[in-house]
Amino acid sequence: MASFSEILNGSSVHVLGAEMPLPQAGFITLSVLMALVSITAVVLNATVIAVTLRHKQLRQPLNFALVNLAVADLGTTLTGSVPSVLTNAVGYYIMGRVGCVLEGFCVALFGITALCTVALIAVERLFVVCKPLGTITFQSKHAAGGVALSWLWSLIWNTPPLFGWGSYQLEGVGTSCGPNWQGRDFKNMSYIISYFSLCFAVPLAIIVISYSWLLYTLRKVAKVCGGAAARAESKVAWMVVMMVLAFLVSWLPYAALALTVVFNPDVQMSSLVKVVPIYMAKSSTFYNPMIYIYMNKQFQRYALPLLMCKDPGPSEDEASELQTVVSPLNKISPE
Repeated sequence: MASFSEILNGSSVHVLGAEMPLPQAGFITLSVLMALVSITAVVLNATVIAVTLRHKQLRQPLNFALVNLAVADLGTTLTGSVPSVLTNAVGYYIMGRVGCVLEGFCVALFGITALCTVALIAVERLFVVCKPLGTITFQSKHAAGGVALSWLWSLIWNTPPLFGWGSYQLEGVGTSCGPNWQGRDFKNMSYIISYFSLCFAVPLAIIVISYSWLLYTLRKVAKVCGGAAARAESKVAWMVVMMVLAFLVSWLPYAALALTVVFNPDVQMSSLVKVVPIYMAKSSTFYNPMIYIYMNKQFQRYALPLLMCKDPGPSEDEASELQTVVSPLNKISPE
């Protein structure tokens, strides 16, 4: 009788008589959960894209990255979460080796693009509020360049498995595919270490540094100006905590799981330990838009009425809510 590990490290097709890592009820539970995640993510992210296309007030440089995040999360949902609904329902991977490689590449491409976009949002907010480059104004060309860079960086680091450095394989309980962090050969191990160092650690460092700088600057404003500036600092600080926690909850367990297996190949893990981090990363596709977009007053004005099939009312040329803290900063003379 074939073992599950033999299937996982070999082909990506079902083998009759193989020992399954979960009972049927476990697979059905995963299927239902991913169906709920998929439906929610498609509705929220598609709404963001739709309202941006319909309302020119939303097509501002600061919102480019937010829309890019919605596009990347929608791509992850359609290429990863939706197929996992079906594969978990039947209890094994049904799309063959080519399907596994295609799914692994697409999910990784969209996922890392979303992760890089989260870091891009942090940098953009830092530049708009703190103005580290002095009088240089954040413009559409800067926003478009950042979006293009997020896709290019993701493409650079997700194509090597297609050409032999690393690979895409079944992961977790064998119903989804991703980068092969369970491979024991040097090519796989070196790729995974490089992958998580440059596609996880670097964005995390950018987020921490950018938001720390932003909060430090806002605290100086609050001390000088008080009142509205202090309230703005409190609101932004709360958003920062939510953003960093969302990032860590989404990606830290998955990165920790992969690197643990790379550095300790003989470690024994239960099926639950293997599968939870994978689906936590995929679940970011529905709470990313809620944290980054639906907390934004501009998108609230247009997205919520669309979801409830209501008229948003007369259009207004609104500025981004983050820019409300820029004017107080300009009153502080440089030290």
